[in-house]
Amino acid sequence: MTKKEKAAFIVDALEKLYPKVEVPLDHKDPYTLLIAVLLSAQCTDVRVNQITPILFKRADNPYDMIKMSIEEIQEIIRPCGLSPMKSKGIYGLSHILIDKHKGKVPKSFEALEELPAVGHKTASVVMAQAFGVPAFPVDTHIHRLLTRWGITNGKSVEQTERDAKSLFPEAIWNKLHVQIIYYGREYSPARNPKAELDFITKTIGTKSALKELK
Repeated sequence: MTKKEKAAFIVDALEKLYPKVEVPLDHKDPYTLLIAVLLSAQCTDVRVNQITPILFKRADNPYDMIKMSIEEIQEIIRPCGLSPMKSKGIYGLSHILIDKHKGKVPKSFEALEELPAVGHKTASVVMAQAFGVPAFPVDTHIHRLLTRWGITNGKSVEQTERDAKSLFPEAIWNKLHVQIIYYGREYSPARNPKAELDFITKTIGTKSALKELK
């Protein structure tokens, strides 16, 4: 099966499984999405969705966020991990949004990636899901699955993003990356993947990936 054939199989399978998808992080606008995605680094979406209501009750916009101290933010988000770095990032980016962008989340990759604690993946999620700009955010789970399926060689998330964009139609990037996340959670978890569940890997996976399945 060629990579193009694999890509077509993946798109067809995921569309049948998940014809409608929503971003798994609870949010109400670009700012709350940005904060939620930032918090999700090395943390589960479930945990983030438990913490953001507490944080957003205090501050769901940059103006209220900077009224809090970094220490106050850190105490709230501590269960998400990496709280010292994330709290400084949230506080710092909120100031920048006010000072440079009139309190609004900017609609460009360049401006987003200039914000503290905001990397390319976070910027890609915000551009895709808040503003509808075609992007293909690659987190560790998508990187793992696309490597397992033989779409990419798995050398880096940057390479995975390039390979995904070259094989999948741009019009479905924003939906597809969420569908892959859904599939990974339900059928192909990082720990103890089961052959009887992970039918995509079973059908198109690499030899090394097939050996991982139990």
